Amino acid sequence: MTNAMIILNESVRLMEEGVLAGTGRFITIQNEDGTKKELEMPEQIHTFNGWKERGYFVKKGEKAIAKFTIWKCKNKKEENEEGEEVEKTNMFLKTAAFFKFSQVERVVANVT
Repeated sequence: MTNAMIILNESVRLMEEGVLAGTGRFITIQNEDGTKKELEMPEQIHTFNGWKERGYFVKKGEKAIAKFTIWKCKNKKEENEEGEEVEKTNMFLKTAAFFKFSQVERVVANVT
């Protein structure tokens, strides 16, 4: 399962528990038995670094709304049998903390 699928499944669960709000946008999903169902998209959640990459910062004192396991990728340089340096990618599962939009603020650039 990809990180996008993991995050969507967890977001839907959090919305059903009342932790997240819906967006008013719907998608149609098909279950394993072939039946289709309309699903409301939950509000976005991201990790601390995910919000940072999007130009936001997590407000001071905010606690994560959820923690769950996602895939993490780590690149490492190693030497192969010929002595050449090659980059190797390792994937592993890591628990990450997630925050919702109301917990972040837009980064404002200081103009002097």
